[in-house]
Amino acid sequence: MNLKENKYNSFSLIREMLETPRIISAFDPGVSERFVKPVLAKKGLFLTGEGSSRLFPAKRAIWSNLRKEFLMPVITEGCTQAREYNLDDFTVFLASNSGQTKEVIRLVNVLKAKKHKPVFGLTANVNTKLQELADDTHVLSCGKEEAVAATKSVIEQGLFYDSLLRNLRGVKMEGLGKLAEQTQEVLTAPIDKSITELLKNAGIIYFAGRDNGVAAEIALKTNEITRKRSAFFEGTFALHGIEEIMNRDEVLIWVDPFDVDQDKFMECIVKGVGVHVIAISSKQTIFPTIVIPDGGEYAEYLQLAAGWNMLVETGVALGIDLDHPRRARKVGNEYVPE
Repeated sequence: MNLKENKYNSFSLIREMLETPRIISAFDPGVSERFVKPVLAKKGLFLTGEGSSRLFPAKRAIWSNLRKEFLMPVITEGCTQAREYNLDDFTVFLASNSGQTKEVIRLVNVLKAKKHKPVFGLTANVNTKLQELADDTHVLSCGKEEAVAATKSVIEQGLFYDSLLRNLRGVKMEGLGKLAEQTQEVLTAPIDKSITELLKNAGIIYFAGRDNGVAAEIALKTNEITRKRSAFFEGTFALHGIEEIMNRDEVLIWVDPFDVDQDKFMECIVKGVGVHVIAISSKQTIFPTIVIPDGGEYAEYLQLAAGWNMLVETGVALGIDLDHPRRARKVGNEYVPE
């Protein structure tokens, strides 16, 4: 994708995606420092929100935390189910780009009624209900998004949690300049037309990969950007019965395939069913592969950007209005004052 061609530059979604490298390079890891002391005063960290405000930011934070020496539990759940949990020992972060998501505001009110502290907010807008109710709120620098599908804000939310966990550990967050350059490269890289054609013609697009928010978030964006059905299978779940209902010429996107079990995906999914498997990876796999730079500790941001690029090319090829879905809304379930 690029902004030089008319088929791309008319969409807010694409302009906002291409703002992401600037947001990454300008991100200040110090914005989360004021939250360190209250977080460390509790036994755990609970990250919640709805849709894109939770899938990638919270799940990537959990995945990253579990790969390091134990510090404290970091968990997530949707806001409505979280009302049933005992969160007394957790610092709670609620993310809502609009600051007006009904489920988020409802959970804040439940926690405040229990006199729970601290409750923090993460939003892209000022003077919102979330900011009014939370003990403290960080407002993202990315600005308001015009497109329905959240993109640049998802990355900045991820960076905020990333910086928070590093500051909790006393570790510097470095290399954002390089990440910004790599993100620009990934977003503007050409996508093989054979891949776009497969996605155009697929009735459903499956996603597989780690439960770190990347594949799940791209699956959600598939619905919003291409208007196609999608499903996310974490880990190797695709090998454990789901192939029974897969059909020939459907497509499965495998994000950062595990070194193990690629041969089994080939045997069962490709040869056994006839599903086209496409990989997103920093190295060539046995499947057709969208090869991206090695992002190291920031690899997931590049994987997400590659997914965006792939979906945009598909949506444009289908002639879809990327900014205006027929049914989806910018705020899925908006809080309305009584």
